[in-house]
Amino acid sequence: MGATEPCRDEPGRAGVVASRPGGLLDVLNVAAVLLDAEGRIDLWSPQAEDLFGYSAEEALGQYAAELLIDKEHLSTVLELFAQVMESGESWAGVFPVCHKDGSTRLVEFRNMRLQDDQRDYWALGLAADQATLRQVERNLSLSGQLVAQSPIGLAMLDTELRYISVNPAEERMNGVPAAEHIGRSVPEVLPFLDESFEAAMREVLATGVPLLDQYIVGRTAADPDHDHAWSISFYRLEASNGKVLGVATSSVDVTDRHRAVEEQRHTALTLQRSLLPHPPPRRPGLDVAFRYRPAQASIEIGGDWFDVIPLAGDKTALVVGDVMGSGVTAAAAMGQLRTATRTLADLDLDPAQVLHHLDHITDGLDTIATCVYAVFDPRLTQCKIALAGHLPPVLLRPDGSRELLGLPTGAPLGGCGISFDSTSLDFVSGDQLILYTDGLVETRDQPIDVRLDALLDILDDPDRSLDATCDLLLQELRDADDRDDVALLIARAGCGPSDDELAEHRNP
Repeated sequence: MGATEPCRDEPGRAGVVASRPGGLLDVLNVAAVLLDAEGRIDLWSPQAEDLFGYSAEEALGQYAAELLIDKEHLSTVLELFAQVMESGESWAGVFPVCHKDGSTRLVEFRNMRLQDDQRDYWALGLAADQATLRQVERNLSLSGQLVAQSPIGLAMLDTELRYISVNPAEERMNGVPAAEHIGRSVPEVLPFLDESFEAAMREVLATGVPLLDQYIVGRTAADPDHDHAWSISFYRLEASNGKVLGVATSSVDVTDRHRAVEEQRHTALTLQRSLLPHPPPRRPGLDVAFRYRPAQASIEIGGDWFDVIPLAGDKTALVVGDVMGSGVTAAAAMGQLRTATRTLADLDLDPAQVLHHLDHITDGLDTIATCVYAVFDPRLTQCKIALAGHLPPVLLRPDGSRELLGLPTGAPLGGCGISFDSTSLDFVSGDQLILYTDGLVETRDQPIDVRLDALLDILDDPDRSLDATCDLLLQELRDADDRDDVALLIARAGCGPSDDELAEHRNP
């Protein structure tokens, strides 16, 4: 059955648009029959042929009651027909009808009197199979109850992204009566939400690809003074005939979980920052800059750390490490390893020996960590470095040449019992050593070699200040939603210290 419906494709201009087959009227297969004043069939729709089995040629001109009604019900039907024609009042109800194949079917009727321009009366009968109609009614009733009683917020918006309906749960979450949603856009109802909410719906409307479990934080009229969080799914709503009706949303309030996670994040971050060093004192023959950036994702505070440790003989230890895992546990383990590293550094051990002892300590902490430990000696203008499963440092020379140092990688700290190796390299005035954790370069969508090449490409100006280099690396290599911490430490060798400088550091 074809149908048209009014539409508005631009302000002030109304039109019609054809519906494709498969709509509600097609599901019901509503039949139309027109009778003259005597009860003979004058018009017979194709749906009537489907419902009753008789073709138009077989039905036209026949008395409808005699063709369709069993004799035992004939008098009742004729009486009802007479009442409708005399009073003009419509009649609706269910009646058994004889199908052409000999079966009897219950049919839902709507009968009404019509009058033409000659003031002649006609009777219009609209009929649908009762079983089909009752199934549709049950489905609608079930859908209505599910929507109304669902604890999940449900909303439907039209193709212009204006609210058509919201259920009570959505109404409560938004703090806006259902009636005040209708016909309004999301920014009009929820002005505190980020623009990404409506942008997500436009994407779904255009592509038809659902967006599931989108984490959104914002404020509503229900509680305008505090942030709330929702897990929201968007999907395009289509009729059975494929016509796009709009966008549906389902929302689950996860504010309690969000606040608990934020509290955990704050605790871990506070602990972590309290354990990281304050700006290090100026070291003989060495300039240092550093950055620590926590993960942007709310639950991914990790165990990255760095340190600059004064040693005997005006030497300086440079440390960057990364404890696996996240949260308070990782931050606490990081604090223990940092304390242990400082204690071992005071013994003036070779870097490989320091990592050897840290390996045993980490085993006792029931965790795994990577680490790079370097010792700079300004008198010898040398640096000794050892790795424990860590990414290689970058050496940047004053002439602009740079390289990833090909050092023995070693195994991560954690009780593996594998030996570590120290490597000595010349570290003269102007040389820079860049130490970092994997959060700076690792991503989910690019190979690590590509990312390390990108790191080298950014280090294109040895005369850039160390602070500017730190900021540039974070800006170019980090995304807003990165889910890992970053510890970054850059050390540049200066001119060898004078005797006065050395004396000053020995006798502060």
